Amino acid sequence: MKVLVVGGGGREHALVWKISQSPNVTKIYCVPGNAGISEQATILPIQANDLKGLLDFALKQEIDLTVVGPEDPLTQGIVDLFESKGLFIFGANKKAAQIEGSKAFAKEMMKKYYIPTAFYEVFDHYQEAVAYIRKQGAPIVVKADGLAAGKGVIICKTVEEAIESVNQIMVEKIFGEAGNRMVIEEYLVGEEASYIAFTDGKTILPMASSQDHKPIFDGDQGSNTGGMGAYSPAPVVTKEVHERIIEKVLRPIIYGMGEEGRPYRGVLYAGLMIHDGRPKVLEFNARFGDPETQPVLIRMRGDIVPILEACMKGTLSQHQIEWDKRASVCVVMSSKGYPGNYEKGKIIGGLQEVSQMESVFVFHAGTALKDGQVITNGGRVLGVTGLGEDIPRAIEKTYQAVKKISWDGVYYRTDIGQKALCWL
Repeated sequence: MKVLVVGGGGREHALVWKISQSPNVTKIYCVPGNAGISEQATILPIQANDLKGLLDFALKQEIDLTVVGPEDPLTQGIVDLFESKGLFIFGANKKAAQIEGSKAFAKEMMKKYYIPTAFYEVFDHYQEAVAYIRKQGAPIVVKADGLAAGKGVIICKTVEEAIESVNQIMVEKIFGEAGNRMVIEEYLVGEEASYIAFTDGKTILPMASSQDHKPIFDGDQGSNTGGMGAYSPAPVVTKEVHERIIEKVLRPIIYGMGEEGRPYRGVLYAGLMIHDGRPKVLEFNARFGDPETQPVLIRMRGDIVPILEACMKGTLSQHQIEWDKRASVCVVMSSKGYPGNYEKGKIIGGLQEVSQMESVFVFHAGTALKDGQVITNGGRVLGVTGLGEDIPRAIEKTYQAVKKISWDGVYYRTDIGQKALCWL
């Protein structure tokens, strides 16, 4: 079968890497792809939000399965468009993807279906938002309602910081139209975890737990990013916590989406805060997490393609997933200046040496090829992912690989996975 993967980041490289292992797959295309993906798939210069271009390509090439990575095409309705032309595509349709497209909508669904989350209010006007912040005090969390590439959430330690964040989002429009509406919510304490699950709208098939590291600097300091690293499994997700996530979070939201005429099929990501063994939802995403997908998929055994197909066919109850008992750690190597301004075009060294290491894979994100050399082409450049018998050994293995890779202006956090050590 011929498969098209939409997107060009580390998440999509992980999907291409896993899909390429399927005995049923004869050809993989990826658009727009990156330098690493080009080793396993044919990449083409079609943008992930060019729905017409993607549709024309899929029809011309008679693609058997399309897998969508990023949130933009999902919220724009790529699944609805492809299905209207008889094409088989994995992902949430436009109505279902609203769970990520609008944080206000997601919070309203959680409130209606009794899903534990932070107390919140939604605002359309700057002055009302500021008055609310002054009344509530700090710490407090300020969120742009729409899509902001994982950067639209600002944790504010003071009232002044929160008001400035509202100004940046609603007045200065640092996230564009995504900031027309805002969600302001209470600051939750605990430990974060990421929980990703496949669903066909009825059955829920969870993936291995993981934990993301959003802030740019060690010790979870600095601005939020798209994610600076992740590890799997997340020890904070005990057996009891796992059961609570399924029963108190995933089942109610899947049921609720169906009740609202938005049947949810595809993959659902729940960002959680866990305190005293009880999870509360920070956010829902309508797609695989990035970088969580990298350490999770490297632990997944078996063929992913039948599971992707079962989600869309409604036959997911016939499938199970076996997980590698080893732990995995992904360290994101980024360009200096990210998540702000950064330079591109830096030659990356050390990739060949790392490719010889066992139990390590380098997932490319912001990379490109120029004159036969791999160069930087984005903020998050690589996701170096290693396996180990336990978290400490996975951390050691991954950082051994990270230290072999270099370019002018490389930056990465040095503490990915450290939170897990407290559980050992």
